[in-house]
Amino acid sequence: MTDAPTGLRERPKSPHLTVWRWHITMLTSILHRATGAALYGGALIVAGWAIALASGPEAYGQYKALLGSPLGKLVMFGMTVAVFYHLANGVRHIVWDAGHGLDLRSANASSIAVFAFTAAATLAIWLIAGMTGAL
Repeated sequence: MTDAPTGLRERPKSPHLTVWRWHITMLTSILHRATGAALYGGALIVAGWAIALASGPEAYGQYKALLGSPLGKLVMFGMTVAVFYHLANGVRHIVWDAGHGLDLRSANASSIAVFAFTAAATLAIWLIAGMTGAL
């Protein structure tokens, strides 16, 4: 006879946050997905802007006031960060798809480069907007 257990077997444990040690490429992957989802919200903001523009000066003025409020500026700043992060990380993925930069050192360096580009580009856009009176 066999000694096989007759009850339910214990299921194997899948990798989880408590099993994996956090690393920068893991963070960039999660943020890439999050910024991609946030950009859908940004598309709705742009669509609202176009609708307000087509609805006449009064509607456009109200929408512009909403986006010019402190909360609106915070949302627009976040959208700027999301656009530049998603762009930079997308370029990084294209490089990976070509088979380059897949070793650990290059992947970590490109992660840092993505964050650096995001910060520099976002700050540059907002500084230019401030200098031109767009804020």
